[in-house]
Amino acid sequence: MRRAKPLSLLAIAIAGALGLIAGSQTWVSFMLDGTHDLEAVTGHAVNAALSPVSIALVAAALALTIAGPVFRRILGGLVALLGAGLVALSASVVASPIAAVGARITELTGIAGDVAGDLVVWHSVAAWAWVSIAAGALAVLAGALVIVLGGRWAAGGRKYDASAQRAPAGAGSDRISDWDALSEGGDPTSSD
Repeated sequence: MRRAKPLSLLAIAIAGALGLIAGSQTWVSFMLDGTHDLEAVTGHAVNAALSPVSIALVAAALALTIAGPVFRRILGGLVALLGAGLVALSASVVASPIAAVGARITELTGIAGDVAGDLVVWHSVAAWAWVSIAAGALAVLAGALVIVLGGRWAAGGRKYDASAQRAPAGAGSDRISDWDALSEGGDPTSSD
C-alpha cells in the first residue's frame, strides 16, 4: 500500500513524458508519386493536441503529490480520461495514416481531399505512434489505480493543511519581537 502512491505518480509522470517524447518524433513517412523524396511528419504535426494532453498528465502527477483524498480521486479520473484521449489521438493516426498527413500532402501538392491520398505511393507508420498509445494506456491504468487507492494514501503533511495552526513561540510574541530578542542575545523560543 505504501508503494502504490509513488508507483502511481511515477507511472503518470512517465506516461506524460513518453507522450511528449513520442510526439516529437517521426510518426508517418511517405513518398509521393513522381518524386523520390521521403517526407516525414512528427506526431505533433499530425495532431497538435498530443502536447497539451501529455503536459496535463505531468501536471496531474505533480498535483497528486499534495492533493487531499477527494481531489486525488477526481484527479485520478482526469488522468484516466487524458490517457484515453492520448490513446484515441494516437490510434487514429495508426488506423488512417494517409488521412492524418493529408494537410502535409496538400501543402506539398496543392491538391486537397481524397484525391491527395491517391498520390501517395508508399507510406510507413513508425513505432513512436505505438509508444504514444502505450503511454496513454499506462495513464489509464495509473488513473484507475489512483481512483481505487488514492483515498487511502497518506496525507501530504501539515504544511499543506490550511487548518494547521502554528503555536506561538512565546506569549504575545511576533516575528519582529522575536528578531529583536535574537539581536539582544536572547532566545525567543525559551519560555522563561
